[in-house]
Order: sequence, then structure tokens, then C-alpha cells
Amino acid sequence: MTSPPLSPIRVLLADDHAIVRAGIRQILEQAGDIHVIAEAGDGQAAQEGIQQHEPDVAVLDIQMPEASGIEVTRWARANKLKVGILILTAYDDDPYVLAVLQAGANGYVLKTASPEELVQAVRDVHGGKSALDAAVTRKLMTHLFHQPEPPTVEALTERELDVLRLTARGYTNKAIGVQLGISDRTVQGHLAHIFAKLQANSRTEAVMRGVAQGWISQSVGEIKEE
Repeated sequence: MTSPPLSPIRVLLADDHAIVRAGIRQILEQAGDIHVIAEAGDGQAAQEGIQQHEPDVAVLDIQMPEASGIEVTRWARANKLKVGILILTAYDDDPYVLAVLQAGANGYVLKTASPEELVQAVRDVHGGKSALDAAVTRKLMTHLFHQPEPPTVEALTERELDVLRLTARGYTNKAIGVQLGISDRTVQGHLAHIFAKLQANSRTEAVMRGVAQGWISQSVGEIKEE
């Protein structure tokens, strides 16, 4: 497990059931390094809370009145907000999982997770990593490997493959730049080309598509999303 940060992780919690929010809040705040700064009972309130409080991480349910967790995620990414998005839900159906990741969420945890797993997921998202429930990871990999006609993608250059493989190992843009002797900005440029070629919307999705193409072999659990 990663070590707790020096300053508390500021969390916004959104779920349309007050009793569920109370339970999740208790679990998170008992960790000692997480502080729930705001709660929301629907998607619109979640958006307003994110704008007002600028949390480090937003923990969102999928099914909420006014706007779903997926819609809130899309809104946050469209507005280039730096908040980490962790979906906490009872739904593990493939359409939900794929829609959430394509929307740009940083993590997807089921409500069957243990308190320790939930706390670690919040820490991972805050630390720039993906946090995917093991069952969700299996579903996603199954989906990618069993598409009837895998999408044809443009081949990556050797340097782009280097960047993708280091991304899969959990390196940040800065660390990738150090490894390859290039600037952060150049790494960002390579990632933009990789996303376009692989038709991916996140580092996790790009790595998963790289795995599906046979270019890399790596779990998605430690991928850093920047």
C-alpha cells in the first residue's frame, strides 16, 4: 500500500442515499489522511460542489438524479478540471464500466469492496494512479480480447511504444522523460499521438489497447493518470 500523504486528501462524496454517504464518509475519515469536505445528493449538486470546493478526489455513484456519475465525469473532463474521479457503485455491468472509463474516470470500485480497498482507491486516484476493482479489470480485459472484430489501429513508432510501455509500468510524464532523455512536453506530445492512433481517451485505455494488440503485457492497476 502507498504511504499516506502529508496533507489530508480533500474528498467530495456524491450519492443519492444519505445513509450510504454517512457510511462511506465514516470509512474514509477513519483513515486519518482523508477529509470529506462536501457531500452531494445528486449529479448537479456534485458539479456545483466540485466547482465550489475544488476537491482532490470526487467519489461518485453512477445512478443519481439530475446527472449520472458518468455525466459528471464527462463534464469534469470537458472543463479540464483537475479533480480525480473515483466511481463507487453497485453496478459492474460492461456498458457502465466502459462508459465510465471512456468518460475519463480514474477509478471504478464496487460497493462490495472492503473499507481498506476503498481507502486505498482514494489514495491511488489522488496519487495519479488508476484504481480498478479486480472484477472490473477482468471484465474490461475480456471485452477487449473478445471483440468479434478488434479495431484496426495505426502502428506506433518505436519511441511511442517506449512511452506506452513506460506508461504501463506506472511512470509519470516526468519520469518517462527522464528515462528516455526527453522533456515532459515531448512525452505529452507522444501520448497525444498514441491516444489518437489507439482511439483512447485515457492512459488506462491506451495501455489496455496496447495489451490487446500484443505490444505490452501489464496489469492496469498501477497506471498513473495525469
